[in-house]
Amino acid sequence: MFKNIQRINVRKLATFGSPESVLPKKYGGKYTVTLIPGDGIGKEITDSVKTIFAEQNVPIDWEVIEVSGLDKEHNGVTEAVQSLKRNKVGLKGLLYTPTGSSGKSLNVALRKELDIYASVVLIKNIPGVKSRLDGIDFALIRENTEGEYSGLEHQSYPGVVESLKIMTRFKTERIAKFAFDFANKNNRKLVTAIHKANIMKLGDGLFRSTVKDVGQDYPGINVNDLIVDNASMQAVAKPHQFDVLVTPNLYGSILSNIGAALIGGPGLVPGANFGREYAVFEPGCRHVGLDIKGQNTANPTAMILSASMLLRHLGLNEHADRISQATYDVIADGKVRTKDIGGSSSTTEFTDAILAKLK
Repeated sequence: MFKNIQRINVRKLATFGSPESVLPKKYGGKYTVTLIPGDGIGKEITDSVKTIFAEQNVPIDWEVIEVSGLDKEHNGVTEAVQSLKRNKVGLKGLLYTPTGSSGKSLNVALRKELDIYASVVLIKNIPGVKSRLDGIDFALIRENTEGEYSGLEHQSYPGVVESLKIMTRFKTERIAKFAFDFANKNNRKLVTAIHKANIMKLGDGLFRSTVKDVGQDYPGINVNDLIVDNASMQAVAKPHQFDVLVTPNLYGSILSNIGAALIGGPGLVPGANFGREYAVFEPGCRHVGLDIKGQNTANPTAMILSASMLLRHLGLNEHADRISQATYDVIADGKVRTKDIGGSSSTTEFTDAILAKLK
């Protein structure tokens, strides 16, 4: 019934490089995939995926790399990068980013080091989860490596901080082509560029005009644009008008969280990050869940659906369909659901319910 929900064509979506460059090598009939559990609830929800994959005999061997944003020494980051370079594909929980002046985002560092420039976040109602609006179905394509998250800040004078927002035509063309290719592969008909070009006329003006220029090479897809503050209001009031949104870094982060709230919360939103050579799959909203760590109450749906996207990326469509379908069926039944979507079931109970559906 819900077979095509969140079933996007993610395999070989990288716009540049040979199509084969984004797939890992396969040894002994199995793929080796990097697994970074991450901070907060990361281990609990990745354990859910590991349990389901093991029970279903999914042909994947995990190379587990422990990395934590709480670790000031950043132990494991180099090992994680090397693992992803070897395996080409990874499943990742979220890494905590401290708010102090010396705290660096390891999530951003990994994206920059591997040039996984395109974030894909899927915002779609899931049957069985009550929300204020039905029929929501859009994708957010977010540039991952520059913009507000360029990380170029300095204090020019005590109490005066200058932050540089970097926008380049090359990277804007790259993310725009990715967005239009995504639309083509997934039968989407409209790409909307999100910007603040009315104020940041050079940087965001470059983003807006470049996306529109790229759109001329895709005659079957319409292109328009929205100022980010208006887009935020429209996302809440009339989200049905959206199909594919292409955004700079910060605006995509904001809109993905708005989208998550529309459909029931961050525990339901799958995501992925693509580059020329590498693909890393992770929940679409950046919520670490430190406050519920170890309580066995986290919703693993976003991680399971992200892992299903990973399987499709590897061409393991049958496994992906079975696992995602079982997940939707459990939610639709409504008998077993986690606290965030109105239930009282544990992460383990939710996982067991999926396994029961699969049997």
